[in-house]
Amino acid sequence: MSAPKSIAIIPARGGSKRIPGKNIKAFNGRPIITYSIDAALKASCFEEIMVSTDDNEIAAVARQAGAQVPFMRSAATSDDFATLAQACAEVLEQYAKLEKSFQIVCCILPTAPFVSAARLKQGYDLLVSNGVDAVVPVAAFSYPAQRALKVDDGGKLSMIWPQYYNSRSQDLPVSYHDAGQFYWIKTETLQKDLRFFADDSLPLILSQMEVQDIDCLEDWQLAELKYGMLT
Repeated sequence: MSAPKSIAIIPARGGSKRIPGKNIKAFNGRPIITYSIDAALKASCFEEIMVSTDDNEIAAVARQAGAQVPFMRSAATSDDFATLAQACAEVLEQYAKLEKSFQIVCCILPTAPFVSAARLKQGYDLLVSNGVDAVVPVAAFSYPAQRALKVDDGGKLSMIWPQYYNSRSQDLPVSYHDAGQFYWIKTETLQKDLRFFADDSLPLILSQMEVQDIDCLEDWQLAELKYGMLT
């Protein structure tokens, strides 16, 4: 039986507000999106590696780095309310018009400098060998999520789940969060549900040293510090 055809989709719209030019901002000396493209190229498990963007400058950087940009992203999937799953579904529709189809999709975030070819391939192998609908990289919370706190509108502090006030950390189950790097999913599942967390999913557990969410400049600085420690 032949291996299923797979596509890497890197959604990278322009117009980032919190970090201007985020998707091609220099990270450790080169555009951050090139880390995702390089990892996909080295993983050797994709028939196509493409960047979905509405921005000509991002498209130029992506092509120079070795990715395909066969068409531009529509305005409908480029606003602040469109989801990554919707953007990827649109890509699949456009490829269908070009008479190209893929059985599985890997959505790789454009600001994920810690993503590696080895982890991408590991996710692919997990999906294919286990026959599940999706594989999601996750990392364990460093502190029990059940003992999380909140601050109300009046500035008062309280526990979100006070029933765990006297629980010992070692007695609570480990909680995980989305690693924010990539998602493997069967094409039919993505098109049907328009989300990456399928009912039949497996985790790919990463260490905290491999993970750094980048939503603001402070996150960016922390990511560069962490990356410097690993290289």
